Amino acid sequence: MESNDGEDHSQKLLLAQTHIWNHFFSFINSMSLKCAIELNILDVVHNYGQPMPLSELIASLPIQPSKAAFVPRLMRILTHSGFFSNQNDDDQQEERYVLTNSSRLLLKDHPFCMTPFLDVLLDPNLVKPWYQLSNWFKKCDTNKSPLEMEHGRAFWEFASHDQKLSNSFHEAMTSDSRLIASVVIEKCKDTFEGLESLVDVGGGNGTMAKAIAKSFPNVECIVFDLPHVVAGFQGSSDKNMKYVGGDMFEAIPSADSVLLKCILHNWSDEDCVKLLKKCKEAIMKKGKKGKVIIIDMVVGNENGDNGSLETQLYYDMAMMAFVTGKERTEKEWAKLFFSSGFSNYKIIPILMSSRSLIEVYP
Repeated sequence: MESNDGEDHSQKLLLAQTHIWNHFFSFINSMSLKCAIELNILDVVHNYGQPMPLSELIASLPIQPSKAAFVPRLMRILTHSGFFSNQNDDDQQEERYVLTNSSRLLLKDHPFCMTPFLDVLLDPNLVKPWYQLSNWFKKCDTNKSPLEMEHGRAFWEFASHDQKLSNSFHEAMTSDSRLIASVVIEKCKDTFEGLESLVDVGGGNGTMAKAIAKSFPNVECIVFDLPHVVAGFQGSSDKNMKYVGGDMFEAIPSADSVLLKCILHNWSDEDCVKLLKKCKEAIMKKGKKGKVIIIDMVVGNENGDNGSLETQLYYDMAMMAFVTGKERTEKEWAKLFFSSGFSNYKIIPILMSSRSLIEVYP
């Protein structure tokens, strides 16, 4: 018995050590994927049109001949991480690679390409704030994020002075809006049926609003964002869509509905209440009781899986590090709504519960 107890204890220690090692090294997954994208490996394999032999892959990459022997090791970790599948038969000596569903979302010409997100999150200027996290917890000034502690500017101001980061961020938001729009229009048509007008607050270049305007031609869509954001788009609108500049904390154009896609998670509870009150004013100006449509995460949604929950928790930590916002549980969302003067809400999970659509009513 003592021997077995000793073996069990040793096994538990080894498992614990493995768990810790894997956490220590988890950044290697991200950096290996970044390397593969920068070497164009994903698009090279995709363009080959069939399972690609390792030798053909190596010959197609912009690498030094002396580095060829290292490619199999890079491909091994990427295959283990689920970005490639090995298709070699038993009688084939050479590894042959094909893409997976995950890696297809990283192809350059994919309409929902997620590569810009990788460029943003692994930008050295956005990695540095994580080194401030423990110092941030020790500081009294909670109005500053770790990013602001590191760079001396809040995220939005900092990004506006970094053209590369700004471009990647806007590309990421555009790609995300395409995906969200396609899912929302397919799964949540009832949300938009019967509306006469909609304001997309913080709508950027209008990707989301364009999709709604096209699918629901009877809905007048307004893309509302800061004046310098919409300046280049005004006058280029579709017949049932226009761009308006302004400050969402000052006033929001009147409409039957206000759309907030991935906006509220950027802000503190206090700022969210201010914004939601402005939204309520906007949907009640015409004497009607409209609704606010929120697309954001609901942390711990019971319909989600463990992978979705992990995504939500990572996002929440990113909001802590980069801005003053957070991802919220249903209880936290409800508190915001009722504090802003709304009476009811409805949550509809849309992206395997990593994102939800919330309808909020006065």
